[in-house]
Amino acid sequence: MKIVCYKDKLMKALNSVVKGVANKTTMPILEGILIQTNDNEIKLTTYDLEIGIEYVMECEVREQGSTVVNAIMFSEIIRKLPDTEIHISLNANNLLEIECEGSLYKLATMNPEEFPELPKIEVENSIEIDQNVLKNMIRRTIFAASTEESRPIFTGCLFEIENNKLSLVAVDGFRLALRKVFLTKQSNDFSAVIPGKTLIELNKIITDSFEPIKMGVSKNQALFEMDNCKIVTRILDGEFLNYKNVIPNNWETRIKVNKNSIQDSFERISLISSSSVEKEKKYPVKVQVDIGKVIILCTNQTGDAKEELYVSTEGKNLEVGFNPKYFLDSLKAIDDEEVYIEFGSSISPCLIKSVENNDYVYMILPIRLKED
Repeated sequence: MKIVCYKDKLMKALNSVVKGVANKTTMPILEGILIQTNDNEIKLTTYDLEIGIEYVMECEVREQGSTVVNAIMFSEIIRKLPDTEIHISLNANNLLEIECEGSLYKLATMNPEEFPELPKIEVENSIEIDQNVLKNMIRRTIFAASTEESRPIFTGCLFEIENNKLSLVAVDGFRLALRKVFLTKQSNDFSAVIPGKTLIELNKIITDSFEPIKMGVSKNQALFEMDNCKIVTRILDGEFLNYKNVIPNNWETRIKVNKNSIQDSFERISLISSSSVEKEKKYPVKVQVDIGKVIILCTNQTGDAKEELYVSTEGKNLEVGFNPKYFLDSLKAIDDEEVYIEFGSSISPCLIKSVENNDYVYMILPIRLKED
């Protein structure tokens, strides 16, 4: 195998595929990148048995061949080489030689025949969406996915296509994030739960552009295709939360507030809440809604904090407790100037919604306040 390519193109490819490399494994082959030539292009592949990533790029192929090399070592060497042509070849001793100007590195390789094949996916349903739209939807929901492996289904995001509308839903038992968008191309109704780890890595690869990305699903696998790159991943098994039945339809108290103002208030009061040695769960912030204003309070061993905002209010006065981090995560995912915050009782979920449309809903469960 002998190839010649430019560093910038090779680094773009490596930055994409390295996200599919296994971190902790007893199989060294999964820590590698499979490099395969095909006419005047090379294909780079990584696979950790959950996420598989392929990237095809054009380059000068002087001799066909294939090999597997340690992904981190290979990509870091390429990263630190000069911005010019790089010559890569496999020598008679099965060492991968990397030459660039005055630099020469020789890396041990592994047998490419031992590299596991990516699953072959027979796509049953698919959608096409702009990369920037999907990127924003993932960024604005993934933070609410669970990290508890005891409930694997909630470590992913639900992709639900219904009446040509895509809904992304994440839930962790304490909060829920929902984003919706209409698809420009006709699609069948279907749903799939994609692992959160896959979506985090996918979001690092897709660009903030109007270039399309295609998502296809089979019974237990999903495929994302864009430009020169494709990503395969398993679909999580299990029954996802019936979120439509969980989100309240009615409210007893509602405020309309400037998003940045209430976000700033929660950020300041979190300085007191999160500084407690007994952790913020034991010292939630107290939210009081009175006529024309909302008051946010926190008291613990560190000190006292109070934030008061003049807002538009409807319904009953209310006092309820929350983990401020959940409020902040949701508010940071919103670009709107104003939002509705809807409350039921002091033990009912709270909703953060758009004033203009129904593109998103963030639901937060309250924390029971201690009696004074």
